[in-house]
Amino acid sequence: MGMVKQTDIISDNIAKPIQNKKWKLKLTLLLVSSLTIMSIITISPALPQMAKVFSDVKGAEFLVKLVLTLPALMIALFSPIAGRLIDRYGRLRILWMSLVLYAISGAAGYFLDNLYHILISRAVLGIAVGMSMTIVITLIADYFDGMERQKFVGIQVAFMSMGGILFIGLGGILSDINWRYPFLIYLFSLLVLPLSMMFLDEPAVVENKAQARLNVKAPPIIWMLFINTMLMWIVFFFIPVQIPFHLKAMGIEKNSLIGAAIATSTLFSAVSSFSYSRIKGRFSFLSVFSMGYLLMAAGFACIAFSNTYVLVIIGMMLSGLGMGMMIPNTNMWVMKISPPPIRGKEIGKLTTFWFFGQFLSPVIIFPVLNILSLSSTFLLASGFLLLMSMGFLIFHFSKFGKSITQ
Repeated sequence: MGMVKQTDIISDNIAKPIQNKKWKLKLTLLLVSSLTIMSIITISPALPQMAKVFSDVKGAEFLVKLVLTLPALMIALFSPIAGRLIDRYGRLRILWMSLVLYAISGAAGYFLDNLYHILISRAVLGIAVGMSMTIVITLIADYFDGMERQKFVGIQVAFMSMGGILFIGLGGILSDINWRYPFLIYLFSLLVLPLSMMFLDEPAVVENKAQARLNVKAPPIIWMLFINTMLMWIVFFFIPVQIPFHLKAMGIEKNSLIGAAIATSTLFSAVSSFSYSRIKGRFSFLSVFSMGYLLMAAGFACIAFSNTYVLVIIGMMLSGLGMGMMIPNTNMWVMKISPPPIRGKEIGKLTTFWFFGQFLSPVIIFPVLNILSLSSTFLLASGFLLLMSMGFLIFHFSKFGKSITQ
């Protein structure tokens, strides 16, 4: 009996350091993940002041808006390259380089006085984020498997959503002092850098030889996930881009109320992302997509027919709940079907379609708004989302759908 107790003590002494390291590893991955959403939205509250400061520059209003969206385009363009690089050379050295580049290019706006130079720094920031986001999703697939991966993917997306609320709030406070101060928030990556060096390990999977990478391919269904990701973000990005104008048209003038409405969708996105593991435990991948699109369709319908602020908030809640379950659902499915030797490349493609959808959203909606009112556009989007929900539901009950989604 004494020997059993002694063995138990030894086992506990071994398990505790392992568990201790694991939560530090998870926290580090979550902090790196937060840099992604922070990269685009942090300086959003400072844009009106920037437009005034650079009013003497030709096309200043457009160029200042480009300061916000340019990183998304660069993330989309560079992520596939980042994916190939990390499959070939490893994850961590490139991650460390991206964190340093993130800090330098992100904080550059604090020091630069030329709008075009700021745009260049934002393009470089997009490259840094393209690397860090691709790496962190790949590392999650490398480190975790099964139910543990499923739980952590939901937590990751929820953490990113909550980080978005925190960083845009902090950016607003700092921009009230000076429009340059929000750029200093990007130095946060230098705090994450030492944590990544201490608590992240290089996965053994990257030691596969080049020939192994040439001989494996992801299943064709992965392209459906890439295209679906782009469509999700094109539609969901109607909210941050168009809701301010919709609320202004309704007579809501306070920026704080507009910000609260957008933050509501982010908050409820975090709620459903956090619950993703339990949702996925009961439903297939295709069923989750069907439910997510149905919730978004209901949310957009509420917005389309809204004549009160409360109804808009309900629409934000429903849309956030739908999107919050679909993002981790996509990430989880891509991780599951991506062969380890080319995992970085496939996740790089996923990142590309993710941010390309964000970049395309205002471009696609612009000609539509020349024909339809904003309310009618949201109603049209609601109809599209409902069709997507029905399509995934039919796919789920098909013979092929049943064979691939469990």
